[in-house]
Amino acid sequence: MAYVIPDADAYINANCIDIEDWQASDDARKTRMLNVAGSTLARAYPKYTIPNAAVYEFANVLSIMYNDLLRMQQQGVSTFGLTGVFNVNFKDGTTSMPYDDLKKKIPQTALDLIGDENGVRLSKIRFGRLIP
Repeated sequence: MAYVIPDADAYINANCIDIEDWQASDDARKTRMLNVAGSTLARAYPKYTIPNAAVYEFANVLSIMYNDLLRMQQQGVSTFGLTGVFNVNFKDGTTSMPYDDLKKKIPQTALDLIGDENGVRLSKIRFGRLIP
């Protein structure tokens, strides 16, 4: 499905708290974020109708997760600094591969929107029996 960037901009500006990384993105990056968000949600929940709002929520989360600074952390950089300007130290053990299982990164807000659209309840929390 093709997503319209002005619609995504309007939704994200009105409904999301942390929007700076989305706003700082050019149209090509926004398109990539929307496409990845949409395809990930469609693969994760193939039986359900995915509303555009859920895609927009997830795309905004992806824009935050894959901004320039956090991308360095994911690539294993532990410290970054510009002399006399700023220094950044990442916590140990917080690195991950850039695209490891995007399904785990789907926000609950997006799941709630999908659930509302389809009359079901979706949750990231899994219940089951633990076998020792």
